[in-house]
Amino acid sequence: MATTTSNQLRRIALDAQGLTRSAPFGRGIDATHRALEQLGYVQIDTISIVARAHHHTLWNRVPNYKPAHLDHLVRERRAFEYWFHAAAYLPMRDFRFALPRMHALKSGERHWFKTKDHKLMKAILDRIRDEGPLMARNFESPKGRKQGWWDWKPSKRALEQLYMQGDLMISGRDGFQKVYDLTQRVLPPGIDTTPPTIDEFAAYLLDTALRAHGFASPKEITYLRRGTAIRKALRARLDAGVSDGTLVAIGDNGAGYYARTELLDRATPRTLPRVRLLSPFDNAVIQRDRNVALHEYDYQIECYVPAPKRRFGYFCLPILYRDRFVGRVDCKAHRRLRRFDLLHLHVERDIHDRDLFAAAFAGAAVEFAAFNDCDAVNAVKISPPGWDREVRKALRAGV
Repeated sequence: MATTTSNQLRRIALDAQGLTRSAPFGRGIDATHRALEQLGYVQIDTISIVARAHHHTLWNRVPNYKPAHLDHLVRERRAFEYWFHAAAYLPMRDFRFALPRMHALKSGERHWFKTKDHKLMKAILDRIRDEGPLMARNFESPKGRKQGWWDWKPSKRALEQLYMQGDLMISGRDGFQKVYDLTQRVLPPGIDTTPPTIDEFAAYLLDTALRAHGFASPKEITYLRRGTAIRKALRARLDAGVSDGTLVAIGDNGAGYYARTELLDRATPRTLPRVRLLSPFDNAVIQRDRNVALHEYDYQIECYVPAPKRRFGYFCLPILYRDRFVGRVDCKAHRRLRRFDLLHLHVERDIHDRDLFAAAFAGAAVEFAAFNDCDAVNAVKISPPGWDREVRKALRAGV
């Protein structure tokens, strides 16, 4: 087993995530595509108290990112929506690895809804085939009237079932509303639609994890994947990689990490004295156990926790400074008022260069506020009290 320090592991992981450099993928639409391919997916979330998770995640890696960039990639059929461990945007090159879930849902091996209305699903497919792309609202009944099949809720369920089992794809969005079309009309010419074997699927998960994170444990690689078959296939691939020298087991904390052998030949990435305010659904923090083991940072989003049990706030953003997670900040964008509230900033780690951190945090807050269409940053509460004066001073200077 190769020995590495905790500092090296943190920096390697953050560098693979595109979080140590200023513009690791460049700028613009092509940079957005490169970032998506590096990460393997970006998670979609419906909460819009600040910029939605998929846009927030890409903004942290592409300096001039705009939501239109991701929309453009979907229109160009370079990205598509489906499921990774949750709803996500994925690079179109990986489409075939969505097929096992699609086929399992279509065959009944797995279920999205308990029951399927096959008659309604056929009628919806026929209508989209004849009329072109449609949204759920196109199946709404006029107010005060019910029209059987076209009642919205059953139609929405049928649309989602058809989407999840691969008969429909999302060809775009109108606002945040999905636009559904036939899969054969959305897929680009020449895309590989051969279902992967279990060994190919294990290789895909391994490649995705090592590319996006630098190193990973078997548990992290198969995060939220069902069944023993994929775990056995992954174990066989890991053992073969170690045996032929292409993979190496690393770490000094017993986490059971694996990496490409050449990873350890590279210089340890440097870090900049900058702050990044990450999405709660950012690829770098989505796995809680990994955060604790690697970063000594226990992060849980609390919007799903009953209000009396919340420790930090409804929608706290993890704060990354240099190569450490140093706290979290509960935020809310008041877009109509163009005001961005820092409801509660929690600084949780000793920081030696306090002035540099305060200035970097203020700069990040102002930049993220602008991304949320807000001009003013309002700090409501800062903990511990010793940070209050420094942060407010830096915010005044930053604004």
